[in-house]
Amino acid sequence: MSDRASTTAGRVLVSDFDGTMTRRDFFQLVFERLLPPGTPDYWGDYLAGRITHFEALRSIFGSVTAGEAALIEVVRSMGLDPDLKSEVEALRADGWRVVVASAGCDWYIRRLLAEADVSPEVHANPGRIEGGRLVMELPVNSRFYSRETGIDKVGVVRAALAEAGTVAFAGDGRPDLAPALLVPSELRFARGVLAEELTRLGEGFRPFERWAEVSRALHRPS
Repeated sequence: MSDRASTTAGRVLVSDFDGTMTRRDFFQLVFERLLPPGTPDYWGDYLAGRITHFEALRSIFGSVTAGEAALIEVVRSMGLDPDLKSEVEALRADGWRVVVASAGCDWYIRRLLAEADVSPEVHANPGRIEGGRLVMELPVNSRFYSRETGIDKVGVVRAALAEAGTVAFAGDGRPDLAPALLVPSELRFARGVLAEELTRLGEGFRPFERWAEVSRALHRPS
């Protein structure tokens, strides 16, 4: 999976991972199941602007002491779209390139994609298990490096726009708002917080519940 975007595809779908390609976010499941009592409210600190999005996730992941097996069980509970492989193949057959842009950690993203036998281009924060804990690091060598989120999704979308004639975006969270606004409303797919924010701003989008709906709208448009 290259950190360099190919320049050969005429159409690109840039997609978030957690809550977009999956039913649940990894960090939400970690928060619900594995976070020890008394852990500081890192997410609240992020929402209040005291720490960055990356710092919040890194601190939440690093607070879990349950071990690698428990973390893998959470990964398996994320609910990757069961049609992901066939839908990625259908998109590719129709001339679309799929790019995953995530503010999460590539440790679980690449694990799930490998299990599904799917190999899109991935831009995410590197991570590893160390002492039974998930250690996430900033992608300082990525051309899409961002101090705030690790991966600059706006940069990923702008690169796609510079290289392809058509770019679509799918996401569900706060870091997805700015990149979503870079593409036309008919190619903007949203659910969750992203859908709420776009609605609040009066911006158009196409709602979805699972990632296969995004794919099918693109390779089998109504």
